[in-house]
Amino acid sequence: MTALLAPERATLSRLHAPTLCTLPDAVAENVRRVRTATSARIMAVVKADGYGHGAVSVARAAIAAGAEWLGVTDVAEATALREAGLAVPILSWLNPAGVDAATAAEHDIDIAVGSAEELRQLVADAEDPVRVHLHLDTGMARGGSPLDEWPELFAAARAGRGRVEVVGVMGHLPRADEGDPEANAAAVLRMRQGRDAVLRAGLGPVLVHLAATSGALTDPATHFGMVRIGAGLVGIDPSERTVLTGASRWTAPVVHSALVPARTAVGYAGAYVTDRETHLVVVGVGYADGIPRELAPGAGVEIGGMRHPIVGRVSMDQIVVDTGEAGFPRGTIATVFGPEGGAVPSVQEWARWADSIPHTIVTGIGTRVQRSVA
Repeated sequence: MTALLAPERATLSRLHAPTLCTLPDAVAENVRRVRTATSARIMAVVKADGYGHGAVSVARAAIAAGAEWLGVTDVAEATALREAGLAVPILSWLNPAGVDAATAAEHDIDIAVGSAEELRQLVADAEDPVRVHLHLDTGMARGGSPLDEWPELFAAARAGRGRVEVVGVMGHLPRADEGDPEANAAAVLRMRQGRDAVLRAGLGPVLVHLAATSGALTDPATHFGMVRIGAGLVGIDPSERTVLTGASRWTAPVVHSALVPARTAVGYAGAYVTDRETHLVVVGVGYADGIPRELAPGAGVEIGGMRHPIVGRVSMDQIVVDTGEAGFPRGTIATVFGPEGGAVPSVQEWARWADSIPHTIVTGIGTRVQRSVA
């Protein structure tokens, strides 16, 4: 009899695991929102595992909504997309561990190069032709070939014909987050100069791309032939000029609940002390899962249709929430963030509470948090 009861008891003891649920419909809606702002091609940038939302899921949703390209950090990320059956053009432009030229050629992965040295190495390694985008420094000094090194880069490209094919030219907007076309006018001019210089060098025709999410949404002059949408896919406009739709919902269970008297010290060092009798619940996520350790007053989560404040210090594995007169039993679901609004915090609110940016919130969610797709 005991042996028969044990599985049932185990089932009853289980809780809803901390889970980040990706919302493909929201990704698609964000792509459609960008489409209303530009006639250029759209590259869906799904680096960092699709900004923490799952690269394959985000890529599929973006392509279904009209994105024609994918962008990634390195060849390994691109290969994973190919193995998932995604056949659209893919560009890898950071390549921190270098480039596996054979894999890039085999899987039709375009490679960005930002210096003659990089390009000569790729030519030396390539046995089959590799498609290349020349990365020009358009004002960030964070990669890309500086203006005075363009002739050497173009010469290396001409010398490498047969092993590399120049198909694109790219740059970055240094101040797109300001949402002010004047702030990026110099970068747009430099990109035009670069495009013209590439063509004069006998390379091309080329696909030109400069703008990321903010530029795509605020400044048509930056669009050229293609715009690159990364943060925008998951609902983040760094310029905060356009309201996009959050593309995930993070939920976690209440793992402990107690009614405590006034003057109860909470958490390490008693950093918070209750000022009344109140209910405290422990939610099973902490800074190891992506909850920022340093939070401004007012940070909270949704439980039972209301927002409740996080109190005391954030621990590695848990946070304490003051739910006032309402008690919530073990197993109750808390929403850390989501797209619903109202009592449910947004990713943007979490960024403000952490004195950070939304990108760090969504990409910082740890591996203990399970992933699902709606």
